[in-house]
Order: sequence, then C-alpha cells, then structure tokens
Amino acid sequence: MSERFLQRPFVMGVLNITPDSFSDGGRYFDRDVALARGLEILAQGADVVDVGGESSRPGAEPVSEEEERRRVVPVIAELSRILKGCPQRISIDTMKPSVAEAAVEAGASIINDISASLARTAASLGVGWVAMHMQGTPRDMQEDPRYSDVVTEVVSFLKEKASAALDIGVKEVWVDPGIGFGKRVEHNLALLYHLDELVAQGLPVLVGTSRKSFIGLLASAPGQAPPSVEHRLEGSLATAVWAMAQGAAMVRVHDVAATVQAATLVRPLAKSIW
Repeated sequence: MSERFLQRPFVMGVLNITPDSFSDGGRYFDRDVALARGLEILAQGADVVDVGGESSRPGAEPVSEEEERRRVVPVIAELSRILKGCPQRISIDTMKPSVAEAAVEAGASIINDISASLARTAASLGVGWVAMHMQGTPRDMQEDPRYSDVVTEVVSFLKEKASAALDIGVKEVWVDPGIGFGKRVEHNLALLYHLDELVAQGLPVLVGTSRKSFIGLLASAPGQAPPSVEHRLEGSLATAVWAMAQGAAMVRVHDVAATVQAATLVRPLAKSIW
C-alpha cells in the first residue's frame, strides 16, 4: 500500500479547564486532574491536545484574561515539558491575545481561535492559527442564527480570513466551519454535506462536531428526549468519519481513542478522495 494511504487525519483532543463547558465542565477544573487528562488524551493517540480555559457553549459568559491565564498556562507548561522532543502538539483555545501569548510562551504552538481575530497575534508569535466561523458570540450565537446560503457565506468568510493571515506572515493556517457556533441543525448538516467545497479551497480543514446538540437531536427517537452529552459517541464518530472522508485534515473530539481508531481506517478506505 502506498505510504500516503497509511497516514491518517489528525485528531485533536479537547481539554476544558472550565467549570461550565457543555460536555465536561468542572470535570477537569482542578489543575492536577487537568494535567492527568491531558496526558491521557495524548496517550490515547491524539496529535494535538486543545487546552481551553473559557467555555464557548451557547449562553456562556466570558471570563477575565487573568482567570483564563491562571487556568491554562500551568497545565500547558507542564504538558510542554513532558512532550519535549515529541511530535504531538498543544493548542490554546482562546479569543484573547494576552492568553494566546502566555500559552505560546508556555509551549503551545497553535492558536485555536473561534473568533477568527488573532491572525496578527499568531504571525507575531510564529505559531499556527485556526480561523473558525462563528455568527455572533457564545453568549448569543444560538438565539436566532440566519443565513441566505450558509455554505457560501462560511466558505467565503474563511477564505478571506485565511488569505489575510497568509499575507501577514502566518505560516500555518487552518480553517474550521464552526459547526454549532451560530448554526441551526440544518446549517450544520449543509456545512457537513458540502464540506468538500471548503476542502477544495486548498487549506487544511479542522472540524469539530463532537457531542454537540444537533447530534443528540438527530439521534433521538420520536417522542423521546435526546441522548445526553455522554451518550453521543456513535453520532460523534459518524460525523467525524464523514468529515475525514470528505477531506478534513483534523477533527476535534472528546472521545479520543475511538476517533483515532476510526481515523486510522478512513485514509485507506477513502483513497479516491485523499
């Protein structure tokens, strides 16, 4: 088998050091517990551990820069020390320049930016940057999201952001359609169905569907409540595999071990796409 078919898409594992994230808020809020979880994510095969100190769930309230730094920097510093010389990487999930700067100083090499506003910060620090599409802010994004053509609007937005970032010297630019960020169920499905249009722009695409509410809504039986966040593994894997088969270069997930196994199979099974 050709060597290129043995390479799998990347898996980014979520590490929320927050009391209020939608899936695991509070579970890893203690510093030592967060560090242990980060090491577990990496041991399960994640290529990137994505460390965040501010929830971006619908309705979330922002936290101060000082508090966000306090949550994430010590954990990133220790993970970076342990990973020295390893190919696995750390990303910082933030919208704040000062938090990004402190996290990079501590060892992060990617800024995962849901606001798509930190290109200049990434350029000045010489690190990778993920530009995500979001309509509104976490506080209000799900109140009444509307689009004339969600696929065209999201692709155009991300092309513009990526081009501007490359022009100012960001060497590594990723784009993320922002599933669940200011989108209704039908918007999420349209973006996933037409993901190949974003991939065709020639930039590495990151997709995060893991455990999101639209999975619960679609997986619920008639007359029954949607499955809880902890019971959305099957839907999360299905959407991650779909995204990877359409050409996504990385998926952001909570269930790392299962997704790594799935990702290992996607590349040889999707030869015509890859």
